[in-house]
Amino acid sequence: MRIAVLIEDRCKPNSPAFMYLQKYAGTCGGECIQVNGNKCKILESACPPCLVRAKHCPGDAVKIINLPEELDTDLTHRYGENGFRLFRLPAPKKLEVVGILGANGMGKSTAINLLSGTLRPNLGDWLAGDLPWEEVLEAFPRGELRDFMTNVAENGVRIAVKPQYVDKIPKAFDGKVSALLERIDQRGVIEQVSHDLGIDHLFSRNLPELSGGELQRVAIAATLLKDADVYFFDEPSSYLDIHERMRVVKIIQELSQSGKRVIVIEHDLAILDVICDLIHVVYGERAAYGIFTPPRQTRTAINAYLDGYLEQENIRIRDKPIRFLRGRMRGEEIGEPILEWGDLEKTQGTFHLKTDHGKVHSSEVVGVVGPNATGKTTMVKMIAGQLEMDEGWCTMEAKVSYKPQHVKPEFAGSVQLWLDSELGMKWRQGEFHTTVIRPLQVDKLIEQDVRRLSGGELQAVSIAICLGKEADLYLLDEPSAHLDANARMEAAKAIRKTMEVNEKSAMVIDHDIYFIDIVSDSLLVFEGEGGVSGRAVGPLPLRKGMNRFLEQVQITFRRDHDSHRPRINKLDSRKDREQKSSGEYFYAG
Repeated sequence: MRIAVLIEDRCKPNSPAFMYLQKYAGTCGGECIQVNGNKCKILESACPPCLVRAKHCPGDAVKIINLPEELDTDLTHRYGENGFRLFRLPAPKKLEVVGILGANGMGKSTAINLLSGTLRPNLGDWLAGDLPWEEVLEAFPRGELRDFMTNVAENGVRIAVKPQYVDKIPKAFDGKVSALLERIDQRGVIEQVSHDLGIDHLFSRNLPELSGGELQRVAIAATLLKDADVYFFDEPSSYLDIHERMRVVKIIQELSQSGKRVIVIEHDLAILDVICDLIHVVYGERAAYGIFTPPRQTRTAINAYLDGYLEQENIRIRDKPIRFLRGRMRGEEIGEPILEWGDLEKTQGTFHLKTDHGKVHSSEVVGVVGPNATGKTTMVKMIAGQLEMDEGWCTMEAKVSYKPQHVKPEFAGSVQLWLDSELGMKWRQGEFHTTVIRPLQVDKLIEQDVRRLSGGELQAVSIAICLGKEADLYLLDEPSAHLDANARMEAAKAIRKTMEVNEKSAMVIDHDIYFIDIVSDSLLVFEGEGGVSGRAVGPLPLRKGMNRFLEQVQITFRRDHDSHRPRINKLDSRKDREQKSSGEYFYAG
């Protein structure tokens, strides 16, 4: 089965891709490649020479893909002749949290629309209009999914969706938190939900005044307050610290146990592991096609995803497995100190930050962890020279490159022009292109307008620009935000590799334990009360630092015996109690 997908955003009139296809339109004497007005089209029945030409279209604007023949019968929906295709669907289940794991751009939003009845599956026949429900239902195998879709067809379903990009909410509603939540409280549980999420104190605040973590919790509350049959949570952990993430896990699991169907899309694999009962892996090619696997047990699905090989489908979805190193003594090759500080203090409003004495060495990656609003970003901004310290001392000869927490698409032009203006020719070739640009898939974005990038795409380009600058110390604030699970692992490896190869140093703030585990040699641990006081301790050796951090939130991690990835222990389980009693909160044994 061969498909031709044309990415319209990359093939607009006067673009290199449009002019390329216009040049070859009709050259074979047939209509394999067509350009009519401002529209391009590639026939899937095109002759081999024209398919080769189309495949080499600039900007990766045309994708010619060979799919397994067995997918002929599993095509669920298709957007136009050269549009995105979705194969199969996840199945919402009662009393079980169903997870979706896969890269962005694989059709998760399309799946939500199809499961809600907002969009009716066309089974690949985009010209037929709305197919009869009888024909649609016959296309699904007997079981939970067909039963669910029958209910959609006969009775309709009510859905509630927690959006992925919560930072866009204030643009739609800029009033008080209380006004938003009271307006949509269909279940009459506003007091209970706000208490469970710890947002009672935010009711008098306007939405544009909230931090990312506060917006996330308000968005989750708004979703829970709706009276729905199916609840979709798209990246519910973004901007939240580990304590808040675990609180959200408990709330979502209780919702499922109340009889509601729940689907979670999450890229923090530690959280996905602990929150879900079953997981559908979705694979394919971004913006071209997506394929949902049948549901697997959570551990099996995540390990297969990390390994990059889906045994049941006999499909390799990644060139190399993502590996977690066990028992490695990190920091053995670090060099001389390039940054040293002591007794730093900073007061901002009612918040006060104080640090102990600390050092960062060459070739060292320092992970920065701790609860929200305890001063992590404040300290990094002081090191970057964006904030003045009130007290204390800091010695540094290092040149700094800084990626802030919130990246705004302010550059007017293409990604290529942005990279050229920041990095010159460096990004186009050599070690940096191999280590950073290609793994983060920035090379596939170069012709896109910066202001039209998704959150994950903007994050990837921003990480590349930060790592590409000539510096001794690289400061990255929440680089995993908006990246899918695979991109997070690639970003972590890109940061480590850059520091090792160039003998540079980095400080990385993040809440994703997998990300921190891969990237860090040591940890700077923040303690205190969010918004009131913070104290920075360390850097400490990775294991010691993680034990100190996790003891604050009373969460223990073990290592998976196959993949060696960190896994959260169930609260009060035998393993959890054993590790707490021995003081080993992070992968004992």
